Amino acid sequence: MTDIFVQLGVGFLHCLTPANLLMLVIGITLGLLVGVLPGLTLVMGVALALPFTYKMDVTASIVLLTAMYIAGTYGGAFTAILFRIPGEPIDVPMLWDGYTMGRNGHAAKALGWTLMAALIGGVISGVIMVLLTQPLAKFALRLSSPEYFAILVFGLSSVVALGRGALANALISLSVGLLIGAVGTDPIYGAYRFTFGSSLLADGIEFLVVMVGAYGVGEVLSRLEAGFATKPVEQISGARTQLPSTREMLALKVPFLRSSLLGNVIGIVPGAGATIASFVSYGVEAQFGRRSKEMGTGVAEGIVAPQAAATASVGGALVPLLALGIPGSGATAIILGAFMLHGIQPGPQILVTSSTMVYTVFASLFLGLALMCLIGYFAIRFLVKILDFPEAVVSAYVLILCFIGALSIRNSVVDLWLMIGFGILGYLFERLKFPVAPLVLGVILGPLAEESFMNSMISFSNDWTIFFTRPMAGGIMALTAVVLALPFIQKWWVRRRRVVPS
Repeated sequence: MTDIFVQLGVGFLHCLTPANLLMLVIGITLGLLVGVLPGLTLVMGVALALPFTYKMDVTASIVLLTAMYIAGTYGGAFTAILFRIPGEPIDVPMLWDGYTMGRNGHAAKALGWTLMAALIGGVISGVIMVLLTQPLAKFALRLSSPEYFAILVFGLSSVVALGRGALANALISLSVGLLIGAVGTDPIYGAYRFTFGSSLLADGIEFLVVMVGAYGVGEVLSRLEAGFATKPVEQISGARTQLPSTREMLALKVPFLRSSLLGNVIGIVPGAGATIASFVSYGVEAQFGRRSKEMGTGVAEGIVAPQAAATASVGGALVPLLALGIPGSGATAIILGAFMLHGIQPGPQILVTSSTMVYTVFASLFLGLALMCLIGYFAIRFLVKILDFPEAVVSAYVLILCFIGALSIRNSVVDLWLMIGFGILGYLFERLKFPVAPLVLGVILGPLAEESFMNSMISFSNDWTIFFTRPMAGGIMALTAVVLALPFIQKWWVRRRRVVPS
């Protein structure tokens, strides 16, 4: 335990160096802007920033993206409370009580509750993250390639099960991602796969191109089809934040703690993320809270629950990413890409080989929370003023960033065409109700799962039953089967209840 605190102290010192501190401030500011602007989702914002970290130091780049991730869970609360415009799905539960409280004449108080919920949820989650990551990584060091393959399969399957829409659509999206990840040269035998005789595809398709195209270009195409229908909103003069008193805070200590812990647990589950944490936490508070019957009428619990859970999910999602190499959300999938872009594979060994960097990232989460609240408190008038920009102008800047990011990877025009192609694919996925997250996770985790599978086959004489006969691997595979079966079980149960007379 002492060793953890010593390393965390060293992490704070590294985080306060000019380069890392600058990236922290930039990340928080960009995250708040992304959260405020409707149409720029959290994952999309982090994906757009990823190409610009290519030439940066690995620690500074992870600090930047993590800061954006944290602030993005909070920025959308401004527009949700003031204008009834959720920046992204995370902020939808904020409308039910936050906007209602604002309409009742207490918008400043609603913003204050949001700020304190984000701060407390983030701090509790950060403490759990620091205490849990190292033991989980030490446990994972005992695992072999069959267990790693089972964990990766679980990570992929949980994203599918939690993907929006039909399970079949999510499976198709994941399969497309796995196929894209398989393009290039086989890592074991050196054979070309799906290159169709093109030397340009021999090195594979950069996952960065897929992410920027599917999220960035795809979203711009969707908004272009809608004719950029979102209009600038009327500004609210004198927008400010009023913090709740200590007595008011103590009266809500149970919702604060319950929502923070729930958000942390949901964040740890691969594929869940801040949106699910926000909705589930609000639902739990509406069912079991002290003022459950008043939820939706503008009570503070309806603001604290979704915001604390959403911010707490950040620390939770970073735990499996750092300890196991499994992203817990769409944003951490992008952060995983940043690690791999710099030649670092997150997992049990990262606390041995790059402990200083890991604890610097831990420290940046706490400093980032403080900066986020400071900037959010004083800069609210500026943040809501950017809503004056027409949606077409914002989309044009997004498209420019996409092209710059894709071109900066390998300075290849081919990557630009590939990005456009994946942008069209992302647009079609949105039109046809196919989730994009399984596609991106398949591109990133597919090659890792293949490597673990091949290593297992080589080590255990091509005995595929090893994934089921080894206790840990078999248990994880069984859990994967349960996760995949849950949607079918739920549908069967609903049908059964409709058929059986009450």
